[in-house]
Amino acid sequence: MQINYKKIYPSVLGDLILTSDEKSLTGLYFGEQEWQNQKEPLIYSEEETEVLSKVTAWLDDYFNGKQPPIDFPLKANGTPFQKLVWQKISAIPYGKTTTYGQIATEVAQDLKKERMSAQAVGGAVGSNPISIIVPCHRVIGKNGSVTGYGGGISRKLTLLDIEKTDQSTYFVPKSLEND
Repeated sequence: MQINYKKIYPSVLGDLILTSDEKSLTGLYFGEQEWQNQKEPLIYSEEETEVLSKVTAWLDDYFNGKQPPIDFPLKANGTPFQKLVWQKISAIPYGKTTTYGQIATEVAQDLKKERMSAQAVGGAVGSNPISIIVPCHRVIGKNGSVTGYGGGISRKLTLLDIEKTDQSTYFVPKSLEND
């Protein structure tokens, strides 16, 4: 039986749950509720591992406004489509954003399809198990709307603030203002 590892990281956004298979980071979730909703194995050790130590150092630097390199392996479980979307998200530069539609265009090109639904991309973005490091918070609506973040809109805005992202043209839709 493979042992998996879990660590709680206290952050300015609340507790983050880090999960690992010892060699790679497999998850980064906002608190117990989100983590428990995932299809993760049930047996976890809270023993410190090298990868969890590296992720902790990365998060320390990130929350202090630095742009740390990702010097540890990531292993996100998902479908081939989800993994392609997460690859596109991972390429968004620090402090920059892109739209669901732009990612859909790129994914369609990679899959040699005429077009791809931005909603399908949104579903894949929303199922990203390694938040912050696979920066799904950098994806916004085409009209500048700040929507669709599993950790909540206020956390998404805080992450964009940490990265000093120019948000002057962004807005939160009225239906999500209390999210």
